[in-house]
Amino acid sequence: MRLRMAARLVRGLLVAIAATGLAASADAQEKKIKIGVIFDLTGPLAGGGSELEYIGTKIILDQFGKTGVEGYKIEAVYADAQSKPDIAINESVRLLEQEKVDLVLGFFSSAQCVPVAARVEQLKKFMWMTTCISSAVFNEKNYKYVFRPQASGDQFGMMTMDFIAQNAKEKFGKEPKDLRVAIIHEDGSYGVDVSKGNEAGAKKAGFNVVLKEGYSATAPDLSALVTKLKRAKPDVIFHTGYNPDITLLLRQAREQGLKFGALVGHGAGYGVYEKLKEGMGADANYIFNTDPISIWLANQKTMDPKLAPIIKMVGEEFDKIKPGVAIRSAHVGIGASNTYVFMNDVLPRAIKKYGGVDPDALRKAALDTDIPEGGTMLGFGVKFYGEGTPMAGQNERSFPVVIQYIDDKSSVVWPKSQAQRDAVLPLPKGTTYSNQ
Repeated sequence: MRLRMAARLVRGLLVAIAATGLAASADAQEKKIKIGVIFDLTGPLAGGGSELEYIGTKIILDQFGKTGVEGYKIEAVYADAQSKPDIAINESVRLLEQEKVDLVLGFFSSAQCVPVAARVEQLKKFMWMTTCISSAVFNEKNYKYVFRPQASGDQFGMMTMDFIAQNAKEKFGKEPKDLRVAIIHEDGSYGVDVSKGNEAGAKKAGFNVVLKEGYSATAPDLSALVTKLKRAKPDVIFHTGYNPDITLLLRQAREQGLKFGALVGHGAGYGVYEKLKEGMGADANYIFNTDPISIWLANQKTMDPKLAPIIKMVGEEFDKIKPGVAIRSAHVGIGASNTYVFMNDVLPRAIKKYGGVDPDALRKAALDTDIPEGGTMLGFGVKFYGEGTPMAGQNERSFPVVIQYIDDKSSVVWPKSQAQRDAVLPLPKGTTYSNQ
């Protein structure tokens, strides 16, 4: 009798131990966050900067994959949007509903971000955008689960207009009202948004806008646009495009003898110097680009000192992947920095303060973010506009800078607080497009 009772006790203990083990195993399995990462790894946007954003993002995720975050294992699931908005939407839904990722992160093209953000919000899932800049993503949408630390497109357009306005008299010898400017852009969400900022900035400066026109980024021929530019005779061309459309435009401009005083680009294709150099050779000299600052150009003296080794690590890892690159693209650092903010600031808070990684915990943690200027690798701070504001989910502390490419080097030339050298304006005599 006693033996039977003892046997029952042992069996009961074994069952209890097994149950406890299963529970512990379940807890261990639950201590994981799956992150769906979407960039364009094929198609025209890949070479326009999306692949570089992916590399920067992956470098950071790989590092956190080694350490985890607050006891959570990091698992990244990657998808290729193939430079197509419909595929970006489908892949986002697939990752969320089939792969069961806890959030989606990344995204390069504004044409993708606008519809994807609407779909993710509808699903009440969490989205962290590292890159795309269109104001239309957030404007009057009042999203709860969509966040972007990146600067917005209208900021890009306003920044470049202010840069030229402040240099008009000294560099061009003209009052702003006498300066002839052309605004051209790809006709997707990205180009349209930046051009609106250009228009607002031009109006504020009092520029003479001699041409404003959009075009398809996939157009096989831009010679008609070049002809219009020749007739308009702009001193400065403000261009928002990807690539290969930038290369196509400038090749046909060279063939048709277009002349101007300065070319000012706005991120995307203008942020990939290697592609500009490949398509234009020496004519890539003196081009301006507007983007969040390259993490390798940012002023580390005014930056949180803990970030310096992270910047160094990102550069070393990038050099292993892309050895021999003349200028590390700002796109790499944008992907790395904006991903780091999520992994280092938002995610730990969601786990510690709000109890996990569900969409509401992540949302609350994002809204609590309060990083001062100098607190990110891109130099700017992070504080998101809250619910009920016109740009809810957008970082109110972000800003771009204007850089100039000269002799395989990039230098910040505007704003003055970040400038590393004086801008070369207008194009020097004897260069291909110079109107001097």
